[in-house]
Amino acid sequence: MPMTSRTLLTIGAALLALGGTAATGVVVHGAAFASVAPNAKKAAHAARAAQKALAARKADMAVARAEEAVANDPQRADYRALLGQAYLLAGRFTAAAQALRDSLALDPDNGRVALNLALASIGTGDWAGARTLLQTHAAQIPATDRGLATALAGDPGAAVEILAPAVRTSEATARTRQNLALALALAGRWGEAKAVAAMDVAPDQLNARMLQWANFARPANAYDQVAALLGVRAVQDPGQPAVLALARQPALVAMAPEPQPEPTATPMPQLTPEPIAAPEPAPVAKPAPATRPAPVRVAALKPAPTKAAPVRAASGPYVVQLGAFANAGVARDAWQKLSGRVAALNGLKPQGAAAPVTGVATYRLSVGGFARNDADALCRAVKTGGGTCFVRLASGDAVASWYKPASRVGLAAR
Repeated sequence: MPMTSRTLLTIGAALLALGGTAATGVVVHGAAFASVAPNAKKAAHAARAAQKALAARKADMAVARAEEAVANDPQRADYRALLGQAYLLAGRFTAAAQALRDSLALDPDNGRVALNLALASIGTGDWAGARTLLQTHAAQIPATDRGLATALAGDPGAAVEILAPAVRTSEATARTRQNLALALALAGRWGEAKAVAAMDVAPDQLNARMLQWANFARPANAYDQVAALLGVRAVQDPGQPAVLALARQPALVAMAPEPQPEPTATPMPQLTPEPIAAPEPAPVAKPAPATRPAPVRVAALKPAPTKAAPVRAASGPYVVQLGAFANAGVARDAWQKLSGRVAALNGLKPQGAAAPVTGVATYRLSVGGFARNDADALCRAVKTGGGTCFVRLASGDAVASWYKPASRVGLAAR
């Protein structure tokens, strides 16, 4: 299924097209499983190598090293979770389900493992099992992720019921709204889906997003949608090597030597379902304490308002949308943070517009009255400052009722 758009990738990296079957993990009599007894040091070394391979999206290497880690320390739930993630990256959903099920048996309250297991189960066609997992671990899986996974597991109606309340909270992000939009699309509610998606998608990209989702909603195989979200190609999968199965480990543990102290495990990367929203900007890097008071940095910020002056002076029908929020209060807080960080917004008046969709009263924050070129320039400045935005025609936008220009004057006089 040719779904290669980055808006459908869950780990924010470029699509890695994989062909054929994975070359590792099938033959169980090779060097990777030469150790008779567990070896914690070898396991930790292999796990770190697997983690690096996952970050680089080198699926075969990640599988080989993660299998080695599990073989040398079979009772570590996090190593088995790492192996499951490696199998997911390799497009091996049957093996991923086996590894993640073993990990969950060792760590029953791990919601992230349960979520990944649900994705693997969907990839193997076990929709009912995936829904049961999501319901059982509802308290451990964030609504944004659980809702989308529920939609992929064949119940988009329930997904909408999960995601609609999540969109109303102050913690809602563009990803939450876009997951709701996709759930609505999968439920056949295309008008509402488009209206929700429009909260965070630029108008000139909206139709393309709807076309993409229309193709996504008609998978040819059980694994197509999960493979698209993970940015992988599903392959024929013989499953996890039998020697690694958790059920076979008691005999292996009985032969183990005196336990060795385990090194502190490096946090493992997770394949989390963040598929739909355009990537959110990375946090603005904070300077080190030693350089923070440097006068050079302070001086460098002062010319910014001058550069933005032409944008403030221009007039036209375009606005720069800075985000969509649960209510005006949340939008006000976001404006205060963003305007304090982006010099180009200094002196501009924030605008608001209510956009009730699917019973969710959403408040859109913008600044407006620009010619198209000036709006584009301002949006670039916002993104450079760590914000997110897009340009659209004004539609019901008016100066926010909570904006108090007098307070700014008083602050400047001080």
